[in-house]
Amino acid sequence: MRAVHVTQSGDPASSVAVAEVETPTPGPGEARVAVDAVALNRLDVFARLGHPAESDEFPKRTGVDIAGTVDAVGEGVDDTLLDTDVVVYPVVECGECEFCHAGEQTLCPTYEIIGEDRPGGLAEYVTVPAHTLEPVPDELSMETAAATPVAFTTAWRMIVTTGRLRPSESALILGASGGVGHAALQLADRTGARTYATTSTNEKAARLREHADAVIDYTAEPFDEAVRAETDGRGVDLVADHVGEETWQSSIDALAPGGRMVICGATSGADPDIDIRSLYQAHRQIRGAPMGNREDFRDALDLVARTDVGPRIDRVLPFERAAEGHAALENREVVGKVVLEP
Repeated sequence: MRAVHVTQSGDPASSVAVAEVETPTPGPGEARVAVDAVALNRLDVFARLGHPAESDEFPKRTGVDIAGTVDAVGEGVDDTLLDTDVVVYPVVECGECEFCHAGEQTLCPTYEIIGEDRPGGLAEYVTVPAHTLEPVPDELSMETAAATPVAFTTAWRMIVTTGRLRPSESALILGASGGVGHAALQLADRTGARTYATTSTNEKAARLREHADAVIDYTAEPFDEAVRAETDGRGVDLVADHVGEETWQSSIDALAPGGRMVICGATSGADPDIDIRSLYQAHRQIRGAPMGNREDFRDALDLVARTDVGPRIDRVLPFERAAEGHAALENREVVGKVVLEP
């Protein structure tokens, strides 16, 4: 079968290639999915650029967001699953610890992510634990189903489960043209909150105004100062931040007294400087909100299926143009998601 491999650390053109590899056979408790569509995430870019905490063994097969059709099952898996269109919840947990029993799969101390800790979906076929599969709602295309899991499950965790955003409140979404950011902006808007979004170009800003009451070009002015100006000096009730080091203090400074920052990533680095007085003196809070649990995933998928909320697909490319997709994501040329198809 064909698979997209990250062959080395470096630029997309020299580091991303299609390879011929053996088609996997599902083991006990597993199902094999004939892949229809896979969405890219920052994780795919990090796998190529290298990560300080990882050994960086190559080749790597990424692809966390997967949609396709079950074409084989392993021992112990009900064969009625065959020929079912499915989307993958990409977390594999132990199922036995206190957190798993509480339904918090991403708190499991041994949890793994398909496409990061296990071979991902950037291949014609992928084997996954059968319990990670969810039927694709009839209302969704395979491309939309593939573009939903990581972005919308994470955004749901940030805005709904952890952020607890209310209609009477206001929210600032950083990097609102990216996959998670655009999902978070839509959820905040649907909540009824007043929404502010940051981006870097007029073209991106024009696309975000459908869901944002105000769009801030963070390359032209400090976004925390812009938000305070927009709110008559008050600040916002919630900031959704996936940038990390580069924006950390500014995100805190953009909060109203008693406001909360929800953070799901650290794409710019993980060691920010912080004035702790800006937290406790204003009763502000920082809440961790990475990839959501299975309930968050199902809630987000159901909302996308039933409403006009959903992933914006910037482009759909064949596997042979995977390097182009990597480059577009790395260079922040997209609004929404890049989807690859075999």
